[in-house]
Amino acid sequence: MSQIIQLHDLSGPGLDVYARLTEARLRAQEGVFIAESVTVIDHALDAGYEPVSFLMEERHAEGKAKTLIGRCPDVPVYTADRSLLAHLTGYELTRGVLCAMKRKPLPDAFSICAPASRVCVLESITDSTNVGAIFRSAAALGADAVLLSPDCCDPLCRRSVRVSMGTVCQVPWSYAADWPGAIKRLHGLGFAVAALALDDRAVSIDDPCLRACEKLALVLGSEGAGLRPETIAGCDHVVMIPMSRGVDSLNVAAASAVAFWQLRRQ
Repeated sequence: MSQIIQLHDLSGPGLDVYARLTEARLRAQEGVFIAESVTVIDHALDAGYEPVSFLMEERHAEGKAKTLIGRCPDVPVYTADRSLLAHLTGYELTRGVLCAMKRKPLPDAFSICAPASRVCVLESITDSTNVGAIFRSAAALGADAVLLSPDCCDPLCRRSVRVSMGTVCQVPWSYAADWPGAIKRLHGLGFAVAALALDDRAVSIDDPCLRACEKLALVLGSEGAGLRPETIAGCDHVVMIPMSRGVDSLNVAAASAVAFWQLRRQ
């Protein structure tokens, strides 16, 4: 059975991962990420991530988190009342349950692409909310894998995991270290590569030539700068979503959902 530890103060070292370590230290030194909510934690457990500890309101240990705790025997469960947890974490736990989980080694970027038909590639997207939302759309709308340039936000940072509703644990992903040179590797795997960008060469996203691609990698860039010119130059297609009322573009997460749906493999 899991050990239920009721907190009366905030001094325990087991609480460091929840309140006293930065995202950078969690990632680099501890090899840990934080999953929040029963749904997200369930997805992470299903994907094989190993729990380190739980932190939750007392009422949830015998309530909505009871089944979750039962899945993880011998994992410490820290509980406290809402006011103490708010003091520890800096805000009230609106979803009531946190879990520190060990990261898994990242797979080779191109081993996850080889069997795929639809791949999402993110370049220099540093907003964690956008990254999490893109992963949720990728999972829901049939993207087989996600590649990230080295300067992208960590998909397992806390906000990204939360916004993704745990889908960062479901969709295979990794970093493409050689970027934008990795586009050539995608070509070598048989992918047509399409840049989503505002460009004179751009074709509409409903162009039949795009849906006809057996293997397609869609490259998305940051909100401000967009894709680098050398990235666009290395792609086979430049794609745009037609806009109305003088709007030039969508938020990158919204654009990804439109693109994944329109270009899904049938």
